[in-house]
Amino acid sequence: MLAQELDPAQGFAFGSFVLFFFLAAFVLAAIPFIGIFQKAGKPVWAAFIPVYNWYVLLQIVGRPGWWLVMLLIPIVSFIAVIVVMIDLAKSFGKGTGFVIGLIFLSWIFLLILGFGSATYLGPAAAGGARASGPGDALPPPPA
Repeated sequence: MLAQELDPAQGFAFGSFVLFFFLAAFVLAAIPFIGIFQKAGKPVWAAFIPVYNWYVLLQIVGRPGWWLVMLLIPIVSFIAVIVVMIDLAKSFGKGTGFVIGLIFLSWIFLLILGFGSATYLGPAAAGGARASGPGDALPPPPA
């Protein structure tokens, strides 16, 4: 006897567990976006819509909507996500170290952006964000 018969109740229980697991993972993945969207003045409910949440994130960082297509192409998406994370860090006035954290420990650093003291400065890719650093000096006042 190579094949065992499965009880339909067992199949339902397993399917329910898998569904619950994926729903829980999806909600956990959406939590960091809640704070980020709130700080950027975007609707919080957008964090829970699977592809639309990335579209809203592209708006936050100042990238055009057609970048969503790049995020759906397997190898290209790897580079596109890195660029989006760089722009996201700049949009909140963060530097290179934070970008590295966003790339390698995304969930934790997205939580820090969303629920920490970071302030949204504007879309970095559109030239809206300006992080002040040691090289940024105010021009002298007019005489």
